[in-house]
Amino acid sequence: MTKKLVIVESPAKTKTIGKYLGSDYKVVSSKGHIRDLSTSGKYGLGVDIEDNFKPKYTTIKGKKKTIDELKKDVKSCDFVYLATDPDREGEAISWHLFDALGIEEEKYERVVFNEITKNAILESFNHPRKIDQDLVNSQETRRILDRIIGFRLSKLMQYKTSGTSAGRVQSVALKLIVDKEREIESFVSEEYWSIKAIFPEFEADLVTYNNKKIEIKNEIEANEILDKLSNKFKIDNVEKKQKEKATKFPFITSTLQQEASSKLNMNAKKTMMIAQKLYEGIELADETVGLITYMRTDSTRLSADFINETKNFIKAKYGEQYVGIVKKSKDKDNVQDAHEAIRPTSINRTPESVRPFLNDDEFKLYRMIYYRALAYLMAPAKTENTTVIFDNNNYQFKLTGQIITFDGYLKVYKDYEDTKENIIPPFDTYNSNIVISNSIEKEQHFTQPPARYTEAKLVKAMEELGIGRPSTYATIMSNIKDRGYVNIVEKKFHPTEIGIEVTDKLQEYFDSIINVEYTASMEEDLDKIADGDLVWYNTLSDFYKKFEPLLDEAFKNMEKQAPEETGETCPECGNPLVIRKGRYGKFTACSNYPECKYIKQEKAETKEICDCPNCDGKIVEKKSRKGKVFYGCNNYPTCKTAYWDTPTGEKCPECGEMLVEKKNVIKCSSCEFKK
Repeated sequence: MTKKLVIVESPAKTKTIGKYLGSDYKVVSSKGHIRDLSTSGKYGLGVDIEDNFKPKYTTIKGKKKTIDELKKDVKSCDFVYLATDPDREGEAISWHLFDALGIEEEKYERVVFNEITKNAILESFNHPRKIDQDLVNSQETRRILDRIIGFRLSKLMQYKTSGTSAGRVQSVALKLIVDKEREIESFVSEEYWSIKAIFPEFEADLVTYNNKKIEIKNEIEANEILDKLSNKFKIDNVEKKQKEKATKFPFITSTLQQEASSKLNMNAKKTMMIAQKLYEGIELADETVGLITYMRTDSTRLSADFINETKNFIKAKYGEQYVGIVKKSKDKDNVQDAHEAIRPTSINRTPESVRPFLNDDEFKLYRMIYYRALAYLMAPAKTENTTVIFDNNNYQFKLTGQIITFDGYLKVYKDYEDTKENIIPPFDTYNSNIVISNSIEKEQHFTQPPARYTEAKLVKAMEELGIGRPSTYATIMSNIKDRGYVNIVEKKFHPTEIGIEVTDKLQEYFDSIINVEYTASMEEDLDKIADGDLVWYNTLSDFYKKFEPLLDEAFKNMEKQAPEETGETCPECGNPLVIRKGRYGKFTACSNYPECKYIKQEKAETKEICDCPNCDGKIVEKKSRKGKVFYGCNNYPTCKTAYWDTPTGEKCPECGEMLVEKKNVIKCSSCEFKK
């Protein structure tokens, strides 16, 4: 028993961290969570409500083998380091490992690191600690809250509405989308007009009359103004101002998701998957290393080492004048566990230098993260902004121009900024203060309704309102899409009829809980639990005392949606047939249930793909018990030929087995042949 055991979450980290630590350490993976709340007890919540919400945990399906292997590893080593992710969820996983594996108190330490680089890993092992039980309590309280609301409200929605689920944060996010849709529906567009003067080198807009803001409501008013204007404009005032364009803070989880959506066209789920890969490690020419720091963070802080390294890099590559100052952190009181911002692990690993080792999406995301952190430590850009006011019979027209006098951080970040130069003539050097227009034009406009949420805008709204955690935003948006509560049209969220129905029912009975203020307040309470300022089970008790009476009222009085009639009658009793929801989806049955238990047997049209290569049957499209499409022989069970990918009907030229197609790639179902 000489080796020290290190347990991490992801198998992708084990090899890299093992290299850094050396032969005295054995690095293994828990492959994520190993336990979760059971579904036993009252309402299947997995907690004893009467005993301070004491949780009962059960091994996650498929994880028994992992736990058994980890127990053997623990017994064969003399000391254990729990090195799960550096957030509350990671802290909870460490506690579950400690508890489930029977690790002795004096034979373990907890280590955390925000980046997977050799120096960071070795340094973290120089500063181990014990599991922070307050962080664990906070995370487990969140899990219990989500279980109570998820299980109880989802059951209500399934029984009373067309919906399938509800959630503590999910339902609030859906409410934001529905509320926005109602704003759009109630919006009344108003007409207005603008007037523009066209000159040979520029255009100017009418803004005021006698230096007071002017509104032109219709064409008659526009024509009246045009009748009073000549083609001669007097240069009334030229004002120049020197301005600085400040750098942006480095990415946190939410701003990364927003910018990846708007600049790279990546949804939140994809963004976090790629960021996870960049964090866990990329094989470069001579090493495997994490390219970015931990991607689930609310902090904008940067380490002193990174700041110094980057300032030296900027000075050497761009010059002293490009070195900026570190702005005061904008971190909120509820920053999770004092992480750093998302940044490259080394400023010397430029995007161009690692490009050969990344796919296109990995490169795009790494490049944006890299240049955001680099730009933050560079000097502000400087602009000269010019405003020119022209007077025409007491009507003032305005022209603005901008010149970048020093590019500063824009030298590296201009691809992600909208800053543009608008060069205008030097009016302060004109010999005459009169300029002649080519024409003066009017244009009709109509006010526009508020814009629907995109993923980026919804993430921004949730962050500003303080609901949920940035690390959960991707899951929340996936849930409301998968449940059929929203459709995505031109990258914008449109609530469906079901989404609106579920939201309205929840607001009718749970408006005191399913709202922004209560949800944000609960996040603050979870932070207080993490800081040791609140007792976790008291928080749950206070919530439950408020929630359960509302639920009882809803089960008693919420009107149940009548099932949709198909227009057919029951062949057994003559009552209408209706569409009902079951465990495996919708089905058609008698409306007179339970007196009549007739269920219509739907015969789906069989889609033939090709001849079966192993018998005289046909390969047809089928669905597994979980609804996943696969392709199998219609002579099953006599013939068990089946494929997950689409059969082409062609034989492999190398082994004679079926060729299949997946994502426009034709390959053999058996050997490694590809077309």
